[in-house]
Amino acid sequence: MIEKTCAIIKPHAVQERGTTGAIIELIERNGFEIIALKKVHFTEKEAQDFYEIHKERPFFGELVDNMIAGPAVVMALSKDNAIQEWRDLMGATNPEKAAVGTMRKMFGKNISYNATHGSDAPETARRELKQLFQL
Repeated sequence: MIEKTCAIIKPHAVQERGTTGAIIELIERNGFEIIALKKVHFTEKEAQDFYEIHKERPFFGELVDNMIAGPAVVMALSKDNAIQEWRDLMGATNPEKAAVGTMRKMFGKNISYNATHGSDAPETARRELKQLFQL
């Protein structure tokens, strides 16, 4: 089933020279269609709203701080089973535990600076895509 998902190249990865292009190349090489793409610099409020689902977790402040540290590249991706396929391509949240060949293994620095974000479920994808692209 063709689905849409939200993908983000996080600020620390955007700031690394050549990382954005390499990630986009891997996205396309893995059969995703990029249906929307833009570079944004989240405000604190926008980042708090985006990560609202995690607001009660101890790492919420760190998530927000990392997302507002610089520009991010946000995308709407489409593919058969896009949500799971993107999560598989990203790899484990902690780059040290991510499989070889995954985005987070290649471009992440640690669990806090793990290069990419992806929706974890259809309802999350709908909320995130509406927030970022009005899709």
